[in-house]
Amino acid sequence: MLDERQVVATVRRVSLRELRLWVSMGWIRPSAGAAGDVFDDLDVARIRLVCDLRKEMSLPEDAVPVVLSLLDQIHGLRRELRGLADAVDAQPDATRQAVVAAYRRLIEG
Repeated sequence: MLDERQVVATVRRVSLRELRLWVSMGWIRPSAGAAGDVFDDLDVARIRLVCDLRKEMSLPEDAVPVVLSLLDQIHGLRRELRGLADAVDAQPDATRQAVVAAYRRLIEG
């Protein structure tokens, strides 16, 4: 876990002012620590992503929350799909085969 000054030292493309702004806008959601906000590895990755979007790709400020929301949805769906796949894998062989066959029929139309 990093505090905001450690994040700025780690992610050199973001200033303390920008980081605080992005947190206030809800783009970055750190945890509350005893001495202030603390950032985990996922927060740092998201900060790097916002740096890429804003600084490398020149994405307008109003488009950033849309992109972040879409990415969050994609990651959520991937987690759900992984859970579903695990549940199917835990079924008897005949059930797994029936699910695969039903899925193939759906996608083939």
